[in-house]
Amino acid sequence: MSALAQELEVARRIARQAGDILLQVYATDFSVTDKAGGAGPVTVADERANAFIVGELRKAFPSDGVVAEEKEDVSDAKRFSRCWFVDPLDGTQEFVNRNGEFAIHIGLAVEGRAALGVVYRAVGDVLYSGVVGEQGYVEDPQGRRALRVSDVADPAQLRLVVSRSHRSKTTDAVVQRLGITKERESGSVGLKCGLLAEAHCDLYVHVSDKSYRWDNCAPEAVIRSAGGVLTDLAGDAYLYDGSELQNRRGLLACNAAAFDKVLPVAAQVAREAGLLK
Repeated sequence: MSALAQELEVARRIARQAGDILLQVYATDFSVTDKAGGAGPVTVADERANAFIVGELRKAFPSDGVVAEEKEDVSDAKRFSRCWFVDPLDGTQEFVNRNGEFAIHIGLAVEGRAALGVVYRAVGDVLYSGVVGEQGYVEDPQGRRALRVSDVADPAQLRLVVSRSHRSKTTDAVVQRLGITKERESGSVGLKCGLLAEAHCDLYVHVSDKSYRWDNCAPEAVIRSAGGVLTDLAGDAYLYDGSELQNRRGLLACNAAAFDKVLPVAAQVAREAGLLK
């Protein structure tokens, strides 16, 4: 029995219920507004799901902190040894584009480290869940399966998953230097990491500072429960202790077999782009 069995059960329930909230809005002619400072689009779906998830987590775990995207207050992560990181709608652009590739992220950090994660794709009813150090699972209409990353070690054979709406020249540089020829597009950090966790892809690299801890807390737990790795582009583990909210050093998710070969290349591109010193 997992030490975090109750937390996992509650997070899975909340994610599914929040998915229903997203789908209710998705079925309507919703309006889209831009966040302040050009931080991307936001809809009423983000806000309703955010309020619901935060409310449910506070009710279920009143002694835990909560940090959520639509309320950028990081103080809980500094004050509580256990803190939930919530992205109520990861892939808002995909939601707006109506391609189904958006997800709910509910992650739990303990003592500043990712410990548990649930990533839920409401369109298609796909739920990834995992506790770090334990076996992770995916559930969909076909059933429940254990997650396991691939063991492809040759960088040139890696299948890269790239952003559908945020492709960059820095990604192209990594692709060229590793000799990668196989690519797949997907929205949402969580869904990209889900593809790695199911061994449909092998690598995701984000050479940009345009992501935040709520983007990767849940996906990190899921991918690690599948035997994979998620770090910044220097190869350092991300801290969820409130010291920093923005992922200033990019993101690298990879199977374990190729990680040591991919990291130096990704780190060099990140240095050239000014993300690493």
